[in-house]
Amino acid sequence: MAVRADSSVEVKATLGLDDIEGVMRIYRGRILRYAMFAVRDRDAAETITQECFLKAYRARESFRGECSLSTWLMQIAVNLVRDYARSKQFQFWKRAQSSAIDVAEVTEFLAHPSASAETGLLARERLKSVWAAVEKLSKMQREVFVLRFVEEMELLEIAAVMGMKESTVKSHLYRALNTVRTRVLAGKEDAQ
Repeated sequence: MAVRADSSVEVKATLGLDDIEGVMRIYRGRILRYAMFAVRDRDAAETITQECFLKAYRARESFRGECSLSTWLMQIAVNLVRDYARSKQFQFWKRAQSSAIDVAEVTEFLAHPSASAETGLLARERLKSVWAAVEKLSKMQREVFVLRFVEEMELLEIAAVMGMKESTVKSHLYRALNTVRTRVLAGKEDAQ
């Protein structure tokens, strides 16, 4: 029987969280993508992703289904990213500046095959300036921005993942959007 990734109740009923490999097949990409954007280091993101599923498996009895499985896993991932950020290892990598995401590598997959080379280049440049602005956001604003626009999560789900009120999520998102918009527009004016 095929299991849809968007049906957490169905996943729990079918897999019972005992089939961690099945759960990983369904949710690994989403957790890894979040970790990559959060820590900007592929190896660390892989480690965080593995640790997320290990913690989920060990705590599977505590999953009561009050939120979706996706939300529960994302809560674990957010906490692991926060733990990682506090660690001395993260401070070393931050000083070394060797862990930045290669935006060009990420945007290769975003250009539509039928788009002209010029259109693709302009899209990549715009995306590059957006992510440069996102990297300068506060940690909390960046987390909310990534969960909303990369993971396409609803505000209520972000609030559950982050452990805050929906109004607080809206506030962080509003500030993040204004900051990104201002920085991107300032970059356009500088380029002209």
